[in-house]
This record gives sequence, C-alpha cells and structure tokens, in this order.
Amino acid sequence: MSALWQQLNGEIAGIIEAAGRSLVKVRHSSGNGAGAGIIVHADGLILTNAHVIHHRSFDVVLADERSFPAKVLVIDSERDLAALSVNAHHLPSLELGDSKKLRPGTLVFALGHPWGVRGAVSAGSVIAVGPPPELATSREFIQSDLQLRPGHSGGPMVDTSGRVVGVNTLITGPKVGLAIPVHVVNDFLHESLKV
Repeated sequence: MSALWQQLNGEIAGIIEAAGRSLVKVRHSSGNGAGAGIIVHADGLILTNAHVIHHRSFDVVLADERSFPAKVLVIDSERDLAALSVNAHHLPSLELGDSKKLRPGTLVFALGHPWGVRGAVSAGSVIAVGPPPELATSREFIQSDLQLRPGHSGGPMVDTSGRVVGVNTLITGPKVGLAIPVHVVNDFLHESLKV
C-alpha cells in the first residue's frame, strides 16, 4: 500500500508543479500588498480577482521571476474578476476545466502567494457549488474545506488533473474557502473579450 501512496503523492506533486508554472504574482508598484493570477493564454492573458487590482499601477511576476508591467483589459466588480495582459509570449497557460461536474468530496487544490509565500498550495475537498448559506448572495461559488489566506486571491483552484475549476476569492470561516467557478469565468471571458 505504501508504494501506491508514494505513486499518488508523486503524481499530485507533479500536477501542482505544472500548475504552478502558470501562477503569477500580481504586485502593486507601491510595494503594498499582492495577490495572484492565472495565465490563461500563452500570449499574456492573465486572470485575477477585481479586488486584487484596486491599485492603478502594478506588475506581474512570473514563476521564473520575470516581471512585466500589466495592462487592465476589463474589470467586472460584480463577478470579482479582472483580465490583464502583459507583453510576453509563449507563456505556460493553464487549461480551464469544468466546474459544473464538481461534486461534494471532490479533491481540489488552491495555489497562491499567502502572506507573500510564493507558490503555496492548500488542499481540501468541495463542500458544495452554489450560493453559500453564510452570505446574502445569489452568486455561485465553489465552497471548499481548504484554507485560503491573503495572497491566495486571484490564484487557481485546480482539480486532480491540474485544470482550473475556479478562481480563489475569499474566506468565510476558519477552513472554508470560496472560489468563483470556472463556468462563471468562461462567461466573463466570452462576454468581455470574446474568448
């Protein structure tokens, strides 16, 4: 049995390592605060939360430490999503998965930069997908029992295949993290950028 667990651990670590290549740091030029983002297109299209980019001037730091000034393409405060672009090409992008297929108990991983720790990962399982009972909203969220911290916002929530199923957004309890489902992200990208 231990050999099976070692194999499983190795596979999961490999999936997280691959996903981490598409994780970026969104850094405010003032030096105060930072969040995360996801490379969703090899030619520099980056997705993050709207609340991450409340400053006007910021840059994006790639996993290989290269830094680029970022341009805001569109902000959707209602969905808490934003699309950015950087002048770079052939970037490692993450495949978007299917959040509508998530079921309670599905294993997910949240990548980000909590408290400035680069590329940190938190693991947990899906509680539900839909409006959280603790929030007065009709918006859909992936509710999971993993820990999110400041700096996870805008980073990817990925499934065991390394595909993005959500965008990390907020915390509603000691171990309840919410992410915007990728089907909401797809609507945002299509409506805003015709992607």
